[in-house]
Amino acid sequence: MRRLIRLGGLTACALGLVAPPSTSARATHTTTLSEVGHLHLLSRHNFTLTEQGSAAGTIAGTLYVRMVAVSSSRVTAEVQIGTRRGTIAASGSGSYRRTDGTASFSGSLSIDSGSGDYADVHGSGLHFSGTIDEAHHDAITVRVSGTVSD
Repeated sequence: MRRLIRLGGLTACALGLVAPPSTSARATHTTTLSEVGHLHLLSRHNFTLTEQGSAAGTIAGTLYVRMVAVSSSRVTAEVQIGTRRGTIAASGSGSYRRTDGTASFSGSLSIDSGSGDYADVHGSGLHFSGTIDEAHHDAITVRVSGTVSD
């Protein structure tokens, strides 16, 4: 019986139905990402804000955000978090609403690349949201959350 099971497994491998066992196979690690950043303005040009600050959460580090208002109700965003162990870069788009000196935004991101310990990281459907305080030199509070894998 064991021999039949073993032969059945080899036959399935030979037919390409399942992958043969590999000593170089790596286990996938999934992490729930939850970051909060308090950023200050680096530059503002027309409808583009570039901000930097500290991020606290799953991957604490320096957070950079470049946000472009592409219409009165939509933004695109490029987000990068850097640590001593590497960087993760993501991009996406979302909705934008401005009321009484404060703007709010919310949307989705996908990971574009990683470096160092994060070189193999990937993820899509990440969520970003936050506010822009126009009265305080366009300071941004941003939250990024979702599931990433490597």
